[in-house]
Amino acid sequence: MKHIPRKRFGQHFLSDPGIIDAIVRAIAPRPGQHMVEIGPGLAALTQPLVERLGRLTVIELDRDLAARLRQHGQLDVIESDVLKVDFTQVAQALAAPKIRVVGNLPYNISTPILFHLMAHVQVIEDQHFMLQKEVIDRMVAAPATAAYGRLSVMLQWRYAMEDVLFVPPASFDPPPRVDSAVVRMLPHARPAAVDEALLSELVQVAFSQRRKLLRHTLGRWLEGRGYAGGFDTQRRAEEVPVAHYVALAQELAPA
Repeated sequence: MKHIPRKRFGQHFLSDPGIIDAIVRAIAPRPGQHMVEIGPGLAALTQPLVERLGRLTVIELDRDLAARLRQHGQLDVIESDVLKVDFTQVAQALAAPKIRVVGNLPYNISTPILFHLMAHVQVIEDQHFMLQKEVIDRMVAAPATAAYGRLSVMLQWRYAMEDVLFVPPASFDPPPRVDSAVVRMLPHARPAAVDEALLSELVQVAFSQRRKLLRHTLGRWLEGRGYAGGFDTQRRAEEVPVAHYVALAQELAPA
């Protein structure tokens, strides 16, 4: 029976063989590697991956698709909302020190998924995701560009990232109304030690009014915390490099 894509799950199924092949080559799966795929859908990417890996763990929320996937002898199916999956436990169950994570992420919850995975980054070797191109542009954006923002700072603190492939709407069934792309995310081996919640808060304050100089937003926030350091608030939020935000969070953290 043909599966009808469900809007509430944000289902757009990859159907272009050339794009599928390019994604698999970018991921470069090798036999015996422990890999987890988020949202396998109709297995367009799943099948070529499992053929190279030998076995694959998949996370699928749609119960009809999960039932179909369970019929595949080389797949271990986790039927769940990905935001409820403990990836550290998944790695432990696979007896794997590190897992590789891939997927065509639902565009409506892609950012929450990225932050959920950040909490388990210690057990992740790399991540390859298909996302809305606009989101990937923000993820990899450099300072002093329009796309640079909170997402750029928080993810670049923790990962080296690369936009590896453009994916047009015609590559999907049904076609989405936006362009897509594939991003490669490699966790930094030695990220700067920082209080993540504090960094997130100060970056959120900084970008709350990105057209204004930071003295109007982050400057007042810093005054409220009794900060007397040398952070330059005569800049706009988008002009501050990731390393400067991280250094400020380190300064503010209690000894």
